[in-house]
Amino acid sequence: MRRPNLLITGTPGVGKTTLGKELASRAGLSYVNVGDLAKEGELYEGFDEEYDCPILDEDRVVDELEARMGEGGVIVDYHGCDFFPERWFHIVFVLRTDNSCLYDRLHSRGYTGKKLQDNIQCEIFQTLYEEAVLSYKKEIVHQLPSNTPEDLERNLDQIMQWIEQWMKDNN
Repeated sequence: MRRPNLLITGTPGVGKTTLGKELASRAGLSYVNVGDLAKEGELYEGFDEEYDCPILDEDRVVDELEARMGEGGVIVDYHGCDFFPERWFHIVFVLRTDNSCLYDRLHSRGYTGKKLQDNIQCEIFQTLYEEAVLSYKKEIVHQLPSNTPEDLERNLDQIMQWIEQWMKDNN
């Protein structure tokens, strides 16, 4: 494998897609938004009425991505991570956003009621960071702040340095 695989995870609204797309563009890696992949391939196993969203068929998503992940050079963006095989990723970034900022972002997306509150609580209790630490080696899991455009630039610079070093060390 000549290029690393990265996972960008975190609560909805923390900036995974913005970071992932820009990173892929700068690093020449491919970008996969799992939500979009599932929509295109209809990789669902039902619909959650309470949250008003489809239920991901995790096994079919893994099957769909397996070959691409084996080639390397893939940035995966999704708000969950415990169903991806540990062997896929060389590094995992969990984006974190202050609650007031996250509330505004989710509210502007039309999140209301239980869906809004549960996502805010998910961030407060570091649910996705805990999931990442339990799913991957702790040393490859990193939290990054994602509140401002400055945070975005700093994260891009930091991750680009990591990618460049990985490529030097592994090629």
